[in-house]
Amino acid sequence: MKKTIGLLYGGKSAEHEVSLSTALAVIKAIKFEKYEVHPIYITLDGQWRKGPQLTEPLESVEQLQFDGDQDSGANNITKFIINENGEQIKFDVVFPLLHGTNGEDGTVQGLLEVLNLPYVGNGVLASAAGMDKVVMKQLFEIAGLNQVPYIHFLRNEWVKDQTAIIDICEEKLVWPMFVKPANLGSSVGISKATNREELTKAIQFALKYDRKIIVEQGVKAREIETAVLGYYEPKVSVAGEIKPNTEFYDYESKYKDNSTSLIIPAEISDSVYTTMKDMAVRAFKILDCSGLVRADFFVTDEDEVLINEINTMPGFTPVSMYPLLWQKTGLSYPDLIDTLIELAIERFEEKQLLQYNKD
Repeated sequence: MKKTIGLLYGGKSAEHEVSLSTALAVIKAIKFEKYEVHPIYITLDGQWRKGPQLTEPLESVEQLQFDGDQDSGANNITKFIINENGEQIKFDVVFPLLHGTNGEDGTVQGLLEVLNLPYVGNGVLASAAGMDKVVMKQLFEIAGLNQVPYIHFLRNEWVKDQTAIIDICEEKLVWPMFVKPANLGSSVGISKATNREELTKAIQFALKYDRKIIVEQGVKAREIETAVLGYYEPKVSVAGEIKPNTEFYDYESKYKDNSTSLIIPAEISDSVYTTMKDMAVRAFKILDCSGLVRADFFVTDEDEVLINEINTMPGFTPVSMYPLLWQKTGLSYPDLIDTLIELAIERFEEKQLLQYNKD
């Protein structure tokens, strides 16, 4: 019997377009002989719209964007679990293909938990902690993971005394520095700064996207990534190297201009790979992750390994690093989708064993 899958994509996020591309890629690869596929589109303003069941792949992201009822202006969020006959759809698994805020940050995961629906990927805690770069780095410190120096602050602290913030950056870090919104991905809002004036502009730019800002020490290093897959016993893929032809791996080089080279497997020593593999699993476990994670590292000329971050919903098109790493490890894109669905069911079934009364 086919499993009923809800594909959840779009979202009220700066990474809306990335999510659409991810959803189209999954729809082109998913095994329709195994699954009934129901597309669920979240608009940029947060409206939930369910499309008709899919029986074959689509060709464009435009086909993924549905019109909805605009009469009341109400956001009838639970309509996504109702079919055309007004009956509740019994999803075997919901597959959130959401990147960034209002989707990758634990909010949608919380909704699915309340509705008691199985879903692919990380839970509320891992999603929220993985989305907030400051919380993530603080947990990495607890786990003893090597990383670059950083500082962080909130918007109100910047408004009160910009000079003091810049002074702290210069005191604790050295140029160049990278400024990032704490709660965003896909390199949105990130800038490199080499002096106080550039740092001020970079912070003001990042504040357009988040109230919490992180400033990291720049480091001369290669950017190496691994993919993690699993639940209690996570597996780690081969490593891959990112070689952007721009100054750093920004949004344009990731998704727009194809100016980045991906080298898989990365040319690294066995000892470096072993260190990365160990750190990736430790990061996965300290955040209580499940399903999928991409772990990003810096590797210096002296082979020092520093963890940069983990991404709890990495880019997931066939040309994205996460699926490519697994392809080079021996797991195809369609089979990767199958594995993630199986892991979601495993995690859900375990949670059903919990007791909620005192008897």
